[in-house]
Amino acid sequence: MYLGINLGTSEVKVLLLASTGRVIGTAGSPFTVSRPHQRWAEQNPEDWWTGTRSALAALRAKHPDEFAQIRGIGLSGQMHGAVLLDAEDRVLRPAILWNDMRSDKECAELTGRAPDLHSVAGNLAMPGFTAPKLLWVARHEPDIFARTACVLLPKDYLRLQLTGGKVSDPSDAAGTLWLDVAKRDWSDSLLAACNMTRAQMPGLAEGSAPSGTLLPQVARELGLSDGVIVAAGGGDNATSAIGIGATQPGDGFVSLGTSGVLCVVGDSFRPNPASAVHAFCHAIPDRWHQMSVVLSAASCLRWVCKLTSTDEPTLLAEIEALPADALNTAPLFLPYLSGERTPHNDPYAQGVFFGMNHATDRALLGYAVLEGVTLALTDGLDALRAAGTEAKALSLLGGGARSDYWAQLLADALDTATRKHGGETGAALGAAGSRRAAIRRPCSANRPSRSSSRRIRAVMPDCARGSTLTARCIVTFGRSSIRRANGSPERESTAQTAAGRVARRPGHAGCYHRRPSSGSSQCPSPQKNSTLLLAPRGSTTSRATPRTRSPRSCRCRVRSRSGSSLSQWKRT
Repeated sequence: MYLGINLGTSEVKVLLLASTGRVIGTAGSPFTVSRPHQRWAEQNPEDWWTGTRSALAALRAKHPDEFAQIRGIGLSGQMHGAVLLDAEDRVLRPAILWNDMRSDKECAELTGRAPDLHSVAGNLAMPGFTAPKLLWVARHEPDIFARTACVLLPKDYLRLQLTGGKVSDPSDAAGTLWLDVAKRDWSDSLLAACNMTRAQMPGLAEGSAPSGTLLPQVARELGLSDGVIVAAGGGDNATSAIGIGATQPGDGFVSLGTSGVLCVVGDSFRPNPASAVHAFCHAIPDRWHQMSVVLSAASCLRWVCKLTSTDEPTLLAEIEALPADALNTAPLFLPYLSGERTPHNDPYAQGVFFGMNHATDRALLGYAVLEGVTLALTDGLDALRAAGTEAKALSLLGGGARSDYWAQLLADALDTATRKHGGETGAALGAAGSRRAAIRRPCSANRPSRSSSRRIRAVMPDCARGSTLTARCIVTFGRSSIRRANGSPERESTAQTAAGRVARRPGHAGCYHRRPSSGSSQCPSPQKNSTLLLAPRGSTTSRATPRTRSPRSCRCRVRSRSGSSLSQWKRT
């Protein structure tokens, strides 16, 4: 028996896996995210350990005989979070999470300090990554920074509690901006740019390698032997890939969790930071993967449910009951509730509902949310394709993958056959499997393992619906990210000018001007002319037309549906 532990943002999930690959049972314990200030996101690491113990107790109670036979444990978890420990391994402050946007100024500082950042780390400096968080702590909490003896990632804090050891793995460490991703080792130069050293980093081990054994007191509490091995594991996306057999170049998946991730496996390190594509290590040796990330995915659905006083099953049923013609006039939605990464890298981007009228009801708002997240993922797929990455198949994972309706919408928009794997346990399943041999034989997402094949359902794209989504994608983003079966775009992309790059500025309601390079959050239009892009609805041109706006006042508001497209006013 093998145990997988996946430390997510909203829940820790534990999964018991037989040596045959059969899932014996699962359990979980929920978490909340603390937001003491706007754009902050924190959690207490001690709550993770308490929740994990609670989930393990529940799993043991349901399957006592099988639980007692556990021989190995694998770990998975949310990436990028910063757990700061002192010399006595005590937590110094709440963990700063992956969706915390406070450190945008520090990103620019890091880029200036580390000229080799993009070539070594393979990624742009973004507020969600770990390194800028430490620069923020050094600036705003210098006493805590001075006392920081070690920085752990979220899942590795659980490892510390389980084994007493400080160890991470390359797939998770790649999200810190301190790793030489090609060499799969810490970079002394990138650490020095943050005034840190290797001594403050955990050791590194490949995902399937042992990282330690259970502490005697932990083993007694769990009813297990002291010799149970804890594997290094991996970041949640890498272990999700292992969970559905995505280990070979071209294998890929779409994860609809709190965030939305489109991940494709490769056999080499191929960075493309210009399009905010993530290039990370896989959780198995000699494999890497590229990812596009939408910071708000299934969380957008939870948000609109809260907004309209309903629950997800009820809203999804109402969406599925909508007539087809109603979908073509549904509002448009930009899903940037927490800023955005791929391909825009804009922590200030905000969500927008556009095109509402008296006939707009809860179901149409819900559909707009599903469609907006889906089209944002096609934006990310376009960025991956621009980097030369093609997906052979895309499996669906995460809580959002439970919806058959959303699965079909994704297949139509991505113009790719997708498959459902029972994705609610994807990362936990991969974590459990990380203690087993990661690759026993070549295995692609097109050839599921025998143990999981019964749970897989193919979802084929609907070309007619895909054409409609193409048109709405043009209206929403000012271009089409959707490519038809012949592999060519229906419309060439403009130079990364999607509406999602706009950033609402304080004091200028409806303003979507570029944030000045100085980092000021004020709209520049009262001081000087601003170059805007106009992309009229239905236009077939591949480039928007520059316009110069008068500095007299700031009136850049989104026009009605009868006028220009939602992306009429866009940052250049």
